[in-house]
Amino acid sequence: MLSFTTTEVVLLLVNLCFFVNLINAYNNNNNMGDKIRSLPGQPDVNFEQYSGYVTVDHVKHKSLFYYFVEAQLDPLSKPLVLWLNGGPGCSSLGVGAFSENGPFRPKRNVLVNNEFSWNKEANMLYLETPVGVGFSYSADITGYDSVSDAVTARDNLMFLRRWFNKFPQYKHRDLYITGESYAGHYIPQLAKLIVDFNRKEKLINLKGIAVSYGLGNPVLEYATDFNSRAEYFWSHGLISDSTYKLFTKACNYSRYVTEYYSGSVSPICSKVMSQVGTETSNFVDKYDVTLDVCISSVLAQSKIISPQEQTGESVDVCIEDETVSYLNRPDVKKALHARLVNVRRWDVCSNILDYKLLDVQIPTITIVGSLVKSGIPVLVYSGDQDSVIPLTGSRTLVNRLALELKLNTTVPYRVWFAGQQVGGWTEAYGDILSFATIRGASHEVPFSQPQRSLVLFKSFLERTPLPDML
Repeated sequence: MLSFTTTEVVLLLVNLCFFVNLINAYNNNNNMGDKIRSLPGQPDVNFEQYSGYVTVDHVKHKSLFYYFVEAQLDPLSKPLVLWLNGGPGCSSLGVGAFSENGPFRPKRNVLVNNEFSWNKEANMLYLETPVGVGFSYSADITGYDSVSDAVTARDNLMFLRRWFNKFPQYKHRDLYITGESYAGHYIPQLAKLIVDFNRKEKLINLKGIAVSYGLGNPVLEYATDFNSRAEYFWSHGLISDSTYKLFTKACNYSRYVTEYYSGSVSPICSKVMSQVGTETSNFVDKYDVTLDVCISSVLAQSKIISPQEQTGESVDVCIEDETVSYLNRPDVKKALHARLVNVRRWDVCSNILDYKLLDVQIPTITIVGSLVKSGIPVLVYSGDQDSVIPLTGSRTLVNRLALELKLNTTVPYRVWFAGQQVGGWTEAYGDILSFATIRGASHEVPFSQPQRSLVLFKSFLERTPLPDML
């Protein structure tokens, strides 16, 4: 029979408690290998950062890369926000996190603070999706073939489920999904899968989605969104009267993608599109018709949704050069726990992804309607200087959806304010569906109007009307 002294018993209990706490810490914090000690050149901060991989398909060894920054103040009380960029095939890390609403922006060889970072209001999770985008990869190269909206939505849901295993403290936190451009496809389809999944097993506490063209500017219905381009070009003086008449008569974007890839675009339409490109000029940023361009920029996010060969359709903002240079540094990749698989360098938009581009023509506004019916609040917002996916298209779709759902107007169309200046215009329906423009904003709202985008974001999270000076 064993016997122990009082001191030995105390030591055993202390050691037992230590190992129990160690096991619990491992089980509850199995994200510790993803913790970022410090990014090269970053200023001192008071919040934690994490980045790494979540495997979403063990057969093809598909792993999605994420970057997560906790809220600057009291992260345990703040919601979780998933941010998705569009393309399809462009990076939420390089565009969203490092060019728009993340805590830092690259400048030469260092990072500088973003005064209007969204992690002032929420815990921000940036996901490079689908596989093949940025640092996300498939060890089996067939994983990049025929990627579709449906595949992307399933992978994104699997990512969330397994990410919550890494961060169990966020599993039951309020979740909002936001993004821009082709995320107008990603977000509603992911949200619908979450709603369907929650009917079987309540896993994700989805509280709302925000999609737009600038802070989102979403592709919700290709025909409406893109057919509004001609009027936007003409009303802003970018094309002539004669070209506008031919544009609206000879070309229809609802058929354009199909015709382009089948090689059946009419000669008249091809001529008109060429004339539109000539008149709008390669030296005007179509994502912000008032913004001067940076000639050396590498970002060309519109190549997918605007497949015609026009170099003038690309975003041309110099910060993208800085981001590409920064994220390709060996010390940065090491700090991010990132690796390159099947590619030689990190790029803003994927050049190995084979996306089913005809998915762009499948409307997602109907899915948005089903989400509203299920009680998920939806905000659609648009930068008013974006000609690629003009605000007129999104406003038309939201108004039509409100009529179909018989939602009463709760906030008549009015201006909203950021500080003492007009931030844009807004309208709300039934306290669950709303539309907002951001004055002076481009396709990438948080980049071009960071303060106004943060006001909009805060209002969305708090479910409060946008500020009205009166």
